[in-house]
Amino acid sequence: MLDVREIQFSYLNQPTIQPLSFSVEAGQTFAIIGESGCGKSTLLKLVYGLYDLDAGQIFWKENEVLGPKYHLIPGMEYMKFLAQDFDLMPFITVAENVGKYLSNIYPDVKRARVMELLDTVEMTEFADTKAKYLSGGQMQRVALARVLALEPEVLLLDEPFSHIDNFRKNSLRRKLFRYLKEKNITTLIATHDSTDVLSFADAVMVMKDGAFLAKGTPQELFQTDNHYVASLFGDISVFEWQGEKHLAFPHQLQISAEGIPAKVIQSYFRGSHYFLELKVNDSIVFVEHESTIESGKSVYFSIKK
Repeated sequence: MLDVREIQFSYLNQPTIQPLSFSVEAGQTFAIIGESGCGKSTLLKLVYGLYDLDAGQIFWKENEVLGPKYHLIPGMEYMKFLAQDFDLMPFITVAENVGKYLSNIYPDVKRARVMELLDTVEMTEFADTKAKYLSGGQMQRVALARVLALEPEVLLLDEPFSHIDNFRKNSLRRKLFRYLKEKNITTLIATHDSTDVLSFADAVMVMKDGAFLAKGTPQELFQTDNHYVASLFGDISVFEWQGEKHLAFPHQLQISAEGIPAKVIQSYFRGSHYFLELKVNDSIVFVEHESTIESGKSVYFSIKK
């Protein structure tokens, strides 16, 4: 188990991480979400041992995670950290980058391992390409394969899909998180992308201004009545009707023959449906609908049962 106990951290005398505690079971995928600047990346670096804590302790099993004051080379050997800078060697091939830290005693075994990892990140066709010729998204996938090479006990991922094309993300996510589960690798992922969280995380922690705001399963947090937490999972509408305040996602609302009066601002085509932006008194409300509706038209909407 990863056990984070009342940790605090300041950067240039500015509090960055407020007193914070949480635990992650071995083999779990634990997501940390929040807006940019909330402290997600800093928290991962503290867990890895790149910074010294102001207060508190971090343990992986019985081992305490210690920072640069205690280690000549910062970082814990049983962990791997994939930051947003990829640190690849540009003049060697993709396969050589991935296999850099693997044993050379059995070359065939090493090559098979490298190709397995490249298949996981969908980069086998670039095995013999020098890293300097890769795009940013391709470099990110190679860097991901490299941190997986030694099968760490704990893997820390900071926005691991940020440079990867949308058409490839979904397939890559499924392969990666399936691999992590098969290998029983405890994973902490800092992300702003709700898809990383809803489909693949076992537990989620929400951060705001360096502090803990909420924790639970993806299902529990998706059903929250906290506006900030809900907004991390998609477009959220907040409106009052008949003296009650309502919070709803677009799929929870519908255009109806009667109900709450509104005026259409704009319709946006989303492939399987239209995304309607409505004006309701002083509020903006978002509704999914099967067809477009002309801007300026008066309509009614209701909350689905």
